Amino acid sequence: QVQLVESGGGLVHPGGSLRLTCVVSGSIFSTYGMGWYRQAPGKQRELVAVITRGGSTNYADFVKERFSISRDNAKNTVYLQMNSLKPEDTAVYYCNRGPNPVFRPWGRGTQVTVSS
Repeated sequence: QVQLVESGGGLVHPGGSLRLTCVVSGSIFSTYGMGWYRQAPGKQRELVAVITRGGSTNYADFVKERFSISRDNAKNTVYLQMNSLKPEDTAVYYCNRGPNPVFRPWGRGTQVTVSS
């Protein structure tokens, strides 16, 4: 019954920026941590960033100092600000509970493509 709707992806050149948005519905939001995940073709889904219910953040090493996760509990929304994008960041980006992604089904995700 939980719905996860990701948006904000697109095509950017290396070094560009995007801001992803995740809106959660069908469940309470403010009491649990949330995360962003990504999956590239032929690879497993991987955790990108986590924000706790208290606002503490953790990042995968490959995005540290480039990405920033935030949340707005009043809007049931999680954001991922992505700067200095690299071609290897190309993937479908998903949101879910974090660091344990227990919500089902996963959302459709939003495609991020970084290419020159």
